[in-house]
Amino acid sequence: MLEISAVTWAVTIGLIVVLLAADLLIAALRPHRVGFREAAAWSVFYVLVAIGFGLWFLSAYGGEFGAEYFAGYIVEKSLSVDNLFVFVIIMTTFAVPEEHQHKVLTFGIVLALVMRAIFIALGATLLSLFSFMFLLFGLLLLYTAVQLFRHRAEDPDVENNVIVKTARRVLPVSDDYVGGKLTARIGGRKVVTPLFVVLVAIGGVDLLFALDSIPAVFGVTEEAFIVFAANAFALLGLRALFFLVKGLLDRLVYLSAGLAVILAFIGVKLILHWAHVDIDDRIPEVSTAISLGVIIGILTIVVVASLIKTRNDPTAKAHAGSLHGHRDNQHTPADQPGHAD
Repeated sequence: MLEISAVTWAVTIGLIVVLLAADLLIAALRPHRVGFREAAAWSVFYVLVAIGFGLWFLSAYGGEFGAEYFAGYIVEKSLSVDNLFVFVIIMTTFAVPEEHQHKVLTFGIVLALVMRAIFIALGATLLSLFSFMFLLFGLLLLYTAVQLFRHRAEDPDVENNVIVKTARRVLPVSDDYVGGKLTARIGGRKVVTPLFVVLVAIGGVDLLFALDSIPAVFGVTEEAFIVFAANAFALLGLRALFFLVKGLLDRLVYLSAGLAVILAFIGVKLILHWAHVDIDDRIPEVSTAISLGVIIGILTIVVVASLIKTRNDPTAKAHAGSLHGHRDNQHTPADQPGHAD
């Protein structure tokens, strides 16, 4: 078992909070159109921070735990790209003005961190108490993988999401964004703006992504500290990554299929671990080194194959994927805001 002192926990959380606060403060103080060069510089910075933390962690706690951190980080980073895909669709669907997009991203990042922290604590507790949770997590990931692969060519229909529809039905919504406010008074009546509905949609997406991303990272490590660190460092810099990859997402035509394969692989890994522990220790387990190699290999194939596909067929367009098919056979599901990573 990995022994992490209270001081290490405090310093790690403090570092993450400082970096997140700095990122969000810069966005709040200087709301502006983020160019490719600026987004690339910030994205590289946050990746280097994550790698630096991983190298320190590896030297302090050994190669096995270090490999688990890097595997978890790569899984969560790849899933966060799909998360961004849905963010783009939400902002396009609601025609969010560019000057207000940083507010949406800020909310999405903070809420994603909060939800993941809750699910990490819950997941770690359940795994420590009940070994069969590895089986349940594995089956959940297999179900997610199958559904995502089946509906990999679909996009989320945010407008028809049950949470968004309920918000529109219950709350009075203004016609415009009213200067980026969440609420306003129009004609003597208190109303919410479309930005509030956008944040509701983002919250629903974050919840679904957390439901799958946490079992996925627990599939490469059982250590709560590694799960938390991998998630936090993967989410840091998500705002910069959004502006960096926004124009490239359409070219990742095989991303959903690749993520489905990764989730299926991790699901099988979790089930094998459960069987090794609870049924027969002669049942083989998948090592962290193999997991890391498989994940990197799949992502490499996905990116290369996607770029080749879009170069040969400029009309090919990527889709975020969904857990459920569409009743009307269109590109958006009627009851989900996107699949959960």
